[in-house]
This record gives sequence, structure tokens and C-alpha cells, in this order.
Amino acid sequence: MKKIKRRLSLTLRGGRGVDESLSELAESMNIEESNAKDNGWPSRSGKQKGSSKGLSKAESAAIVTLQPLMEVEGIVHENARLGSDGESDQTSGTSNDDVHSPVKLRHKYPLQRRLSEDITKRLSLPADIHLPDNFLEKRSLSPPFPEGRLSRRMRRASLHEIGFGKMESYTKLDKLGEGTYATVFKGKSKLTDNLVALKEIRLEHEEGAPCTAIREVSLLKDLKHANIVTLHDIIHTEKSLTLVFEYLEKDLKQYMDDCGNIMSMTNVKLFLYQLLRGLNYCHRRRILHRDLKPQNLLINEKGELKLADFGLARAKSVPTKTYSNEVVTLWYRPPDVLLGSTEYSTPIDMWGVGCIFYEMSAGRPLFPGSTVEDELHLIFKTLGTPTAETWPGAMTNEDFLMYNFPHYEPEPLVNLAPRLDADGQDLASKLLQYEAKWRISADEAMKHPYFNTLGPRIHKLPDTASIFTLDEIRLAKDPGYKSSSVGSSGVGKGRRQSMLF
Repeated sequence: MKKIKRRLSLTLRGGRGVDESLSELAESMNIEESNAKDNGWPSRSGKQKGSSKGLSKAESAAIVTLQPLMEVEGIVHENARLGSDGESDQTSGTSNDDVHSPVKLRHKYPLQRRLSEDITKRLSLPADIHLPDNFLEKRSLSPPFPEGRLSRRMRRASLHEIGFGKMESYTKLDKLGEGTYATVFKGKSKLTDNLVALKEIRLEHEEGAPCTAIREVSLLKDLKHANIVTLHDIIHTEKSLTLVFEYLEKDLKQYMDDCGNIMSMTNVKLFLYQLLRGLNYCHRRRILHRDLKPQNLLINEKGELKLADFGLARAKSVPTKTYSNEVVTLWYRPPDVLLGSTEYSTPIDMWGVGCIFYEMSAGRPLFPGSTVEDELHLIFKTLGTPTAETWPGAMTNEDFLMYNFPHYEPEPLVNLAPRLDADGQDLASKLLQYEAKWRISADEAMKHPYFNTLGPRIHKLPDTASIFTLDEIRLAKDPGYKSSSVGSSGVGKGRRQSMLF
């Protein structure tokens, strides 16, 4: 203690400024710290190698007293940190006053910013997050995160301290819609200042969380893709389970309504490619969405389209071969599922893609049936009644034979969607195949000549990159554009019904 006081007094003599004097003292202490590590002398934790004795209380108090002095006028030594016991990391060792080297100085706030950036990176947090000051202060007094991957317990505890998993971290703004199990609110995150969608699921005392909510959480937490809606947070209380999603201005149904159902064919192509891109990511991971429809495709003001509502999604890797045939909204349900098939895979989603493709191009649903029989009738009237050549499996299906549908010849797609070019018609026909195994896959569809005009670079983007990061990709103005085709924040009837259970 006397040694520190004496050296500080000496450095303040000779007419030098406080900043210069403190810099020299900090330099000396830093050099001694390095020598201490090399020679087994007291380290920055205050303990000796091979000894359980640390710094005395008086020495510790002196070091802590000097810490504010080192921050005079916002200046902090580059390595001046506090340990977990509240003592400075810069402890005194054997004096070596004859050695001098340049001392790097840093302003206090850049140091705090570096700490914030390190924490954000280690915890995989959004780049725009605002870490609370009390959390940063606590982390600066604690040992740094261990090297390598953090344990689940440590990461969860840190996220909770930051404010994740707490309802008070979010502000409810507008009610977007209400369903049987959930209510969706537009909200704002106090952690990032960004808008969010709060999906509040009511929990029944005896039944607990709906299985659809459990499925959605279990799947979305592992899906990281530019064309899949991001699940930011989960808040669990006794009465509700709230899922915090990124906020997107509208869904595809609302977009088409705002365009008067006359979309630019350039935008049709961009939206279809993004749909296939997100779906291909899911299918590579053997995840079936099983509920594709315009209301479940969200769009932001940039024109980025994202798959949402994974409440009916299913991981195909689950050891079971049979699934429910009560999936996919009726208008987008493939004929094999309408006829009772429970053994299906990724082609179940591709039929829905074909229906959505047509709807964007023609401005109306392709098969708007009211019942299963009516839906099948509309499909067969448009694409032709199945034959042994077009759908071999239908010839032995009891339900198909029982309906006794009349014979229809297929109608040319050019008559149904005249705005589609030859490549577009070819892609639509490959999506709308009766035999599930004949339907084109999402991966193959992305490589179809229909998308050649988008250029080759679009196929090389990383999963988390938006297609709009490419200069050649731009949203066009829609011919039926009303007041605000994309950027509108108005809430229409049925707003966000896609996110409800």
C-alpha cells in the first residue's frame, strides 16, 4: 500500500499532468502484472502459485481506490478490469521502474462497447440489442465467459438477466387478431426497440399448452433462415405462453388484396422463389409445413416473404409412418390427402405451392371448394379426372371410386392463368401432379428455367441472407397497387389470422 502511494506521489511531481502521471503508473502496474504471471508472483486473481494466500484487505482496498483515478476524464487503461471479487485485475507485483513501454489508452465507452459486442457474439444475440447497463456492469465485475461453447444453463441465466423471458421487456401496442387458443398483438421490444408480434396462448389449468404450440416452438427454435419467420423469445407464465416473433407488416393474402389481386409478374416470381427457398430449407431438415396458404406467408416492407405458423408442421424424422389427413386448409390440400392418405412426405407441401403460384398469377384461388367432395370435383374439372396414366393409385382408392366423378378433360393452364409464360405454365403443371412422387421438389423447382431471369447469384446466397441483398433483385410496382402495397400498417379484418391457433 505504501509502495503504491509513494509511486503515485512521485509520478505527480515534476509539473506533469494528471493524465500523463496516471498513464505512467498504469504502465508500470501492467508490466508488473506480466512479470508476476511469468514468475509465479501474485496474479490478477490475487493468489500466488502454490499458495492459498491472496492480497490483504488493505491492498485490495487500495487497488479499488485507484480504479476511479485511472478513469479520470473518461480515460481507462486498456487492461484495467475488475475481477469477480470486486478487486482490480491490475494488481501490484515486484517493482520494475527501469522498464518503459508505450501505454495504449482507450476511452471508457469504447471499452463498454467492446464488452457489449463480445457478449452479443457469445450469446448469439441480435446485433441491434441494447444490453442493460446493470447487466454490463455485472459482467465487467465477473470472470469472462469460458472459451468454447457456453453451457445451456449459463446461456439461459445470462439471457434471463438481460430481459429475455420476461413480459416487462415488451410493450403491447395493437391487437391484431384473436383465435380459439391465442391472441396476437403488435408489440415493441424494449431490448431492441424493434416491432414484434406477440402470440399469447392461453393455458388451460388441466390441459396445459396446446400441442400445436409445442410443435411450433420445438421446430422454430432450430430454424434459422431468411425466409422463415424468426422466433425471438418465449415467455411462460402460469396463465399463458407468449411467443415473440419478428413483426412483418402483412401476409400474402393482404398483399394481394391491396393490389386488387393484380400483382406484377416480377413480384410473383420473387415471392414464389422465396417460398420455395424457405420450404427447401425445411424439407432438407425433413420438416413438413403441412399448412401452406397465403395467410401463412408473411411479407415485410422490403418484399421479403417468410413462412409462418408452424403449428401443424411435423418433423418427418419422427418414427411414425402415418399422419393426420386433416391438415392443410381445404383449398390447398392435395387430392391424395383429400382421399384419406395418411402416408405422405414433402410433396404434400408442393401441391400447396402450385395453388399459391396460380393464385398470385391469376388473382383468384384455383380450387375454392366448400367440402372435400366439392374440392375434389373442382380439381378434377380443372386438371382432368384421374386415369391409370395420370394417377395409378386412384384406381384402387375406395373413396375415389365411391364418389363416381364424371369424366373431365384437363383444361389448358394458359386458359386459367394467361399471364403465365411458357416456363411458368410448365412449373405450375409439375407442382400440380396427382401422383405425389411425381411432383417437383422445392430444390428442383428453384432451378427451373422460370427463375433464370433472376440471375445465377441468387442460388449461391447463404441461408440467412435475403435475396434483396443482391443489386439485381428489386420489387416492382404492382399494376393493381392501391395506397400502400407493402408498407401499409393498417389492420384489416382477419389481420394475422395466420398466426392464430
